[in-house]
Amino acid sequence: MAPFSLHLRLLRFFSCCITFLDPSHHSLSIIISIMKLSAIALISLTAVSSSFAFAPSAKFGSTTSALSATATKGTITAPSSTSDDDAKKMYDEHVQTTYGRYPLTIKSGKGCKLYTTDGKEYLDMVAGIATCALGHSNDKLTQAVVDQMNQVHHVSNLYYIPSQAKLATWLCDNSVADKVFFCNSGAEANEAAIKCARRHAYNRGITEPVIITAINSFHGRTLAALTATAQPKYHKGFGYGGEMVQGFEYVPYNNVEALKAKVEEINSSTASDGGKRGVAAIMMEALQGEGGIVPGTKEFFQTARDLCDDCGALLICDEVQVGMGRSGMLWGYENLDIEPDVFTSAKALGGGVPIGAMMARGDAATTFGPGDHASTYGGNPLACSAGLAVAQVLAEENVLQNVRARGEQLTKGLEAIGEKYPSILGGVRGWGLLKGVQVQEDAGVTAGELVGDAMKEGLLLVPAGGTVVRFVPPLIVTEQEIDDALNMFETAVANRAS
Repeated sequence: MAPFSLHLRLLRFFSCCITFLDPSHHSLSIIISIMKLSAIALISLTAVSSSFAFAPSAKFGSTTSALSATATKGTITAPSSTSDDDAKKMYDEHVQTTYGRYPLTIKSGKGCKLYTTDGKEYLDMVAGIATCALGHSNDKLTQAVVDQMNQVHHVSNLYYIPSQAKLATWLCDNSVADKVFFCNSGAEANEAAIKCARRHAYNRGITEPVIITAINSFHGRTLAALTATAQPKYHKGFGYGGEMVQGFEYVPYNNVEALKAKVEEINSSTASDGGKRGVAAIMMEALQGEGGIVPGTKEFFQTARDLCDDCGALLICDEVQVGMGRSGMLWGYENLDIEPDVFTSAKALGGGVPIGAMMARGDAATTFGPGDHASTYGGNPLACSAGLAVAQVLAEENVLQNVRARGEQLTKGLEAIGEKYPSILGGVRGWGLLKGVQVQEDAGVTAGELVGDAMKEGLLLVPAGGTVVRFVPPLIVTEQEIDDALNMFETAVANRAS
């Protein structure tokens, strides 16, 4: 292919020469003759190249095989028209096995109900794992998405996007944030927070920034967020030389003295490069979700706030699961009487349409400059229109009041079931409609197995670790639906106890 490229360049060169030569110049005839010869050679090379593409020879085995394959696979097949009932078979053949799935194929949903391809109805207390805040097929969310699709669904962040500006304004008006960075998921939002903390520390002269997180936390599956997740089972096989991403250290959640000692240890140590080592941030979930539905304590978070103020570090709250109203307040940190410098959101922010956000105040809000961080899809018109629809419903339909009332109803109901079956269930904990009930260690059943039993009764639940059954229904769940869920769950527990 090199001679082919050379002749093309020669032709372009001679064309330029002709442009600038006088028509009577004696060199013109010479150049035209050379161009004729080049054209003949170019045609010959084209013919040879074509024979290489369609008639492979031993001399050009590996290259021409690829060319031949490309030529013969130049058509596109349409997506499969097979029945939804064949989904499991297609999963087994073509989807990577990163999830252990229950034997259900969901076809449709409305409100807090889901319907499978085999015609069964389920009461959904999972909500896409705390994501479908308005339930399924919500009319206002659906209309907002349809309307936006009919206008423009995606443009680059190189341009102004009105729905992004409006959603950012709503988020700032209803929180301590000054500015918002949009992305697509909770992990991405936490990655943005981690980068913000490191750059903020760099601006303070710290060359070895350390972020402190909590044991049993969960911050996402991307590499830095996974390192922040202080659960070794998630780290296995993803390290380098036995280490994950450097710059993270861990303390027990809600342990004030351990947090104080860790901050002192880090800030009094010396950097290996002769520079400065220090705490860049303390990053905590306001309520640990995957770690077993464990709310933070006011004392622990006030200590974290004070320690950050003393050394100039950022206090980061991961609100991916607990935020956007699930706790009974719009943000989980509001239950703790502190103000973070940075907090993150995703899941319910778009009601099931993928969107994430990293929100910041003060210096943290202006740490990033152009080019420091970006996201192709982040804050696009479609996602932000969905976020605005969720915001509208939360504000106008008394959703937070419903969360608090239904959360109290759920707690009382689970406690009553626990009192009837103390060999199976322990205590109930959580905020609002993010509740967990403990499964006793000697119950003879795991949280996952109890979730499977509830499914047989028509109730969808999700574990939070091996010993906690989690209830995270849509925020619009009704009093009757909570009663129905409690009745189904009690039947599942009773069957285990008998």
